[in-house]
Amino acid sequence: MRFVLLACCFVGVLSLTTLLPTPAMAKTRSSDEPSDSPIGRAIESFELPDVYGKQHALAEWADRSVIVVAFLGTECPLAKLYGPRLQQLATEYDSRGVQLIGVNSNSQDSLTELAAYGKRHEISFPLLKDLGNRVADQFGAKRTPEVFVLDQERQVRYWGRIDDQYGVGYVREAPTQHDLRRALDELLAGESVSTPVTEAVGCHIGRVREPNPASPVTYSNQVARIFQRHCVECHRPGEIAPFTLTDYNDVVGWAETIEEVIRDQRMPPWHADPRHGHFANQRLMTDDEKQTVYDWVAAGAPEGNPAELPEPIDYVSGWRLSRPPDHIVAMRPRPFTVPSEGTVEYQYFVVDPGFTEDKWVHAAEVIPGNTSVVHHAIVFFRAPEGVRQRGLGWLTAYVPGQNHFELPRTQARFIPAGSKFIFQMHYTPTGSPQDDLTKVGLIFSDANEVEEELLTLVAINHDFQIPPHASNYRIDATREEFPAGTKLLAMAPHMHVRGKSFQVDLVRPGKTAAESSRETLLKVPHYDFNWQHAYQLAEPVPLSDGARLECSGWFDNSEDNLVNPDPSAKVRWGDQTWEEMMIAFFEVSVPVGDKHARDSRRVPLLTPQQREAANRAADDLIRRFDKDGDQRVHRDDVPDAFAAFAFNGFDTNRDRYITRDEAFQQAVRQQRRKANGDGP
Repeated sequence: MRFVLLACCFVGVLSLTTLLPTPAMAKTRSSDEPSDSPIGRAIESFELPDVYGKQHALAEWADRSVIVVAFLGTECPLAKLYGPRLQQLATEYDSRGVQLIGVNSNSQDSLTELAAYGKRHEISFPLLKDLGNRVADQFGAKRTPEVFVLDQERQVRYWGRIDDQYGVGYVREAPTQHDLRRALDELLAGESVSTPVTEAVGCHIGRVREPNPASPVTYSNQVARIFQRHCVECHRPGEIAPFTLTDYNDVVGWAETIEEVIRDQRMPPWHADPRHGHFANQRLMTDDEKQTVYDWVAAGAPEGNPAELPEPIDYVSGWRLSRPPDHIVAMRPRPFTVPSEGTVEYQYFVVDPGFTEDKWVHAAEVIPGNTSVVHHAIVFFRAPEGVRQRGLGWLTAYVPGQNHFELPRTQARFIPAGSKFIFQMHYTPTGSPQDDLTKVGLIFSDANEVEEELLTLVAINHDFQIPPHASNYRIDATREEFPAGTKLLAMAPHMHVRGKSFQVDLVRPGKTAAESSRETLLKVPHYDFNWQHAYQLAEPVPLSDGARLECSGWFDNSEDNLVNPDPSAKVRWGDQTWEEMMIAFFEVSVPVGDKHARDSRRVPLLTPQQREAANRAADDLIRRFDKDGDQRVHRDDVPDAFAAFAFNGFDTNRDRYITRDEAFQQAVRQQRRKANGDGP
């Protein structure tokens, strides 16, 4: 795939948490408890082994006034994130007579894997293995993580989630509802639990199943092939998916979860309306494939005859390019450490690739140093002073399942000598500290062979204000005036968590209104912030003289949007998730032209008058906003409007400071744009 989206400020939980149940996000219940609620039920004593084989009975903790039983899975993303949180609570409440017990009922989790989970997350409370899911059945546990609070009589007084910080496709900086903590405090104070039931967010417990031996649908004969086509690229060892789907023993415990996410159209991830546009990279299961999976789960997920399994796919490890890279650039000399939990601000690393001559790149690949925590990586280049940069300066990117492009040698991206690379890194914590050192590899073309240059252009609107509680607010943006011979290759919408739907129309003007035409190239009826798709056209679309790309995005700032940070806020443009963006990215090819046209991208250095004007502008900005005299301006020092709409244009390394040099370079860029009309 040639092009993957610029996700400018994707601050969310691991996108593959879309494997988890969407409706579970922040719902609580008290008066309307479900019919299967265990509240008030007495739990009989049970006996289970820990990871070392030692048996533990519930009666062992008879001296404890309150017991918390947490059902955990070793591979479920939210169970990983909440492992450290549960340990914090166990430590905090130990002196108050509370005992926390972890129970693993997943058929696919071994004792060794459970021990590794405990070690990785530094868990000291008991982790017990529920073979045959007998204890899960007694409690009525459904998902991981899911907690049950038992009082002195061992009756269930609370059932549900731990808190609301982590959920399906979102992460808050801190919880707004401390459900488990509140339940414990109320019980220890001798009070009733005010909200005894909340809806747990997590993966289905992989229970032991009774397969139908007469089922015509089996894993070996049909289902394994479907998973190879649609799932295994990410769900295999060493990739970012939270569990593997490469053999039956891995798959069978996830059968119910797999059925759920397919029915809800969360997997495979694809959001374009099939009635508009034809895309080379579409991820769609056929109705027959879906029904085969449903039938298999209904039959108890039978294995079938292993002799009927398809040959395993031989995935390439390391570089997947057609030959070793000509040049490799690391994001920095040493790894970056990703913390165990919480949100991680976007990291920006600026590095000099050392290009002393112009380069044409027809193939590039990003190799994450640690796929378990790299949600996406985008590599830009920034041209030096004196060089006209066409387009956005996009080079390549990595998102799960997509990490490289390779073009014919006649197509390439142009990188001027002296350019700097900027790595934009989005990390997602997994419950334990992790190190990453991401690299990009490049293959060069001979400049004389290049006939088409690839550019990334944008349609953008940052002058908006979404009203409070608006449920369907529309914002438009248009891209027009394309160079002669331009062809559209791919499109990618970008909004934040209030993004609801998106549409791109191609408008071709005629001599009269009747001769004009409008065609919908892309329609995304249910935009999902977790999946930043690029939609690669099956056939390039010529953008003739006068053609324009009209984009419309709809935003939901109402209470009905479960991931809305604050429905009462007026929402403006900004990098953070609680702010918004309205962008469409377009990858296009443009004829290179003759040598004179290629050389025309070189522009004269600043005239003395221009340089003096740029210096004055830089000095003026520092003088106006530098409050402590250190010759730099912090984001908090500038007015809200400047912070929202202009700050990042100056702060190129995204360290939240504008230096005097950055202010000068931005002044230079502004003059260049005025002079030649280039830029985004």
